[in-house]
Amino acid sequence: MKIGIFGGTFNPIHYGHLRAAEEVRERFELNKIIFIPSKSPPLKTQELLDPAHKYKMTELALSANGFFEISDIEFKRPGKSYSVHTIEELQSIYHGTNLYFILGIDSFLEIPTWWQPERLISLVDFIVISRPPFKFVDLLSSPYMNVPKNDLAKLDKTELKLYTTTLKSGRAVIAFSIPLIDISATEIRRRVREGKSIKYLLPESIESYIIANKLYVRDE
Repeated sequence: MKIGIFGGTFNPIHYGHLRAAEEVRERFELNKIIFIPSKSPPLKTQELLDPAHKYKMTELALSANGFFEISDIEFKRPGKSYSVHTIEELQSIYHGTNLYFILGIDSFLEIPTWWQPERLISLVDFIVISRPPFKFVDLLSSPYMNVPKNDLAKLDKTELKLYTTTLKSGRAVIAFSIPLIDISATEIRRRVREGKSIKYLLPESIESYIIANKLYVRDE
C-alpha cells in the first residue's frame, strides 16, 4: 500500500488542489490520497471561518473520486494541528504502509518553523510539488536539502518531471513538477467579497455551498 497525505487549510478547496492530488496519485501509483483539513493551524493567529465549513467543503469536493478520502484526524484532536502528531497517528493506523507527505514548495520551505521539524523529517517521505511563484531552486534555501542547483533548475525548465534525493534523516524527498493551474483560495475569497463569479475555479457543489452559507462575504 502507498498512501499520500495531503494536508492544508482548504479555505476553500478548489480545482488546483484536486488536480495536483490527481497528478501525484497517478504518477506514483498511490492507492489513495487522504486529505486532512487543518482545524487549528499553528501558524494562523486568527481563523474567522468556522473550521466545520472547510471540512464540509472538502468532503463534498472529494465525493466524486474513489481514490480520495477525507480524514477528521485533526478535528478530533484538541489544540493546534501539528503535522508531526498527525503523521505519527497515521503511521499507527496504517502500520506497514508507505506514507508520502504531499507539500507545495512553499510549505516544505516552512518546515523549519513547524513544531519539532527534525522529528517530522525523520518520520516520513515527502513529495514536493510545484507551487508558483516559488521555484524548485528555492528548495536550496532549506536546511534539509543538499542537491545540485542544476538538477532543480531542470525541474523549473520542465527538462525534468521529477527529482529524488535523500535528506540527512534518511527520508526521501521527491520534487515533482506538475502542470500549473493558476487558482488560489485567496483569489477565490477575494472574488466572493467583490461579488464576482467563482464558477469553474472549484466544483459546483462547493460554489453552491459558499453561496448558501454566505461564506467569504467579509474578510476571512
